[in-house]
Amino acid sequence: MQAQVSANQARFQLTTDTFAAQHLVDAQTVRKRLSSHGSYFGVKPLRLPNRRLLWPADSITMLIEESQQ
Repeated sequence: MQAQVSANQARFQLTTDTFAAQHLVDAQTVRKRLSSHGSYFGVKPLRLPNRRLLWPADSITMLIEESQQ
């Protein structure tokens, strides 16, 4: 169980602001899409107990692979 939590923490490293900057959109755009659809084009964040969100560092790769299928 502890190793699984560590693996998730290693994968989810980006704040919403950083995630948005990588995707060339405003952070509010990401928050709005998450609020209305439950994800940002299939990418779901990790919700922390303090209500902050952490996004996966490999999200761009995930979106590219999804679009090629």
